[in-house]
Amino acid sequence: MRTALTDLVGCRHPIVQTGMGYVAGARLAAATSRAGGLGVIAAATMSLEQMTTAIREVKHRTDQPFGVNLRSDAADAAERVEVLIREGVRVASFALAPRRELIARLKEAGVVTIPSVGARRHAEKVAAWGVDAVIVQGGEGGGHTGPIPTTLLLPQVVDSVDIPVIAAGGFFDGRGLVAAMAYGAAGIAMGTRFLLTQDSPVPDAVKRLYLDSTDTLVTRKVDGVPHRVLATPFVASLERTRLLRAVVNGARFKRLSGLTWAQLIGEGRRMRQGRDLTWAQVLQAANTPVLLRAAMVEGRTDLGVMASGQVVGVLDDLPSCEELITRIMAEAEATLGRITRP
Repeated sequence: MRTALTDLVGCRHPIVQTGMGYVAGARLAAATSRAGGLGVIAAATMSLEQMTTAIREVKHRTDQPFGVNLRSDAADAAERVEVLIREGVRVASFALAPRRELIARLKEAGVVTIPSVGARRHAEKVAAWGVDAVIVQGGEGGGHTGPIPTTLLLPQVVDSVDIPVIAAGGFFDGRGLVAAMAYGAAGIAMGTRFLLTQDSPVPDAVKRLYLDSTDTLVTRKVDGVPHRVLATPFVASLERTRLLRAVVNGARFKRLSGLTWAQLIGEGRRMRQGRDLTWAQVLQAANTPVLLRAAMVEGRTDLGVMASGQVVGVLDDLPSCEELITRIMAEAEATLGRITRP
C-alpha cells in the first residue's frame, strides 16, 4: 500500500511503531522494520552510549529504514543529532516540542524529521519550520496526550498543513488504517498495540496486566502534564499525593535511581520550566523515568506507571510484529474491498 509516508521514509507499509520509553529498544524497532513498518528506537530513556549501541544493533538486525525518538530538551540533544547523522538513521522523531535548530541540522543532513503534535497550532508551527511530516495523537492515545479525540483532531491537521500526517491514538487494526486514510492521513502510528507483541521486551507479568485491563485514566500526578496510563492502585495513590508524600516517594525513588538529592531537584526544576507545577509534581516529574522503568524493565506492576492508550480494552493477543503488520494490511485490503464493491 503506497502512501506519502511509505514514499517519504521507504518502508513497505504505512505503519509506525512509536518510541515508547524502556519498551522501544533495538529488538522491537528492528522487528517492526523487518516486517515492513517503521520501527522507532526510544532514545529519550537511553544514555548517548546506549542510543548509539541500539542504533548499531538495529542496523545489524535489518537493512530496512528505522527511526530514533529524541528529547530536544536533553542536555546532549545536539550531540545525539550528530550521532543519528553519522550512523545514517533515516528518521528522527520527537515526542515533545522539537527545537528549530535541531530540525534545521537534521534536514541539512537529509534525515527525515517527524515530530508528534497534539493540536493543530502545533502542527502549523513545526510545518513552518520545514519538518517532513507530523504524527497527530488524539486523546485516545497513551502517554502524554491531549483532550481532543483523533477523529476531530486528525481532519483539522490534515486540512491545515501540506505535509504527510500520520494518525495516532486508538489504532490497532486494518479498519483503523483505512479510516485514518479516509480522513487524509498517510498512515498510522501505534504504541500500545506494539507493546503487546512477542517482540516487545516488556516483562510477561506486565503484558498480562495490560491484556487483563480495560480502564485507563488521564492523570497529571506523574509529571505535571496530562498522561494516559493504566488505572492501577499505584496510580490511584499518586492521585492523592501531597508534598509530604511526594518527598517520601522521592526518597524511595532516589534510592532506586541512584540520583543525588541535588540531581533529583535539578531534574525537577528543569522539567518545571514552562509548566504550572506544584513542588509535589516537580518531585514526581523528576522520578518519572524511574516509575516507567520499574514497570517496563523490572516488572514491578505494584510500583510502576504504565502508559496505555484506550485501545488496551480491545486487545487480547500477543502476535509477533510480522504477524501483526501482515494481519493489519490484510484487514485493510479486505475493508477497502467491502467499501468499494460495486
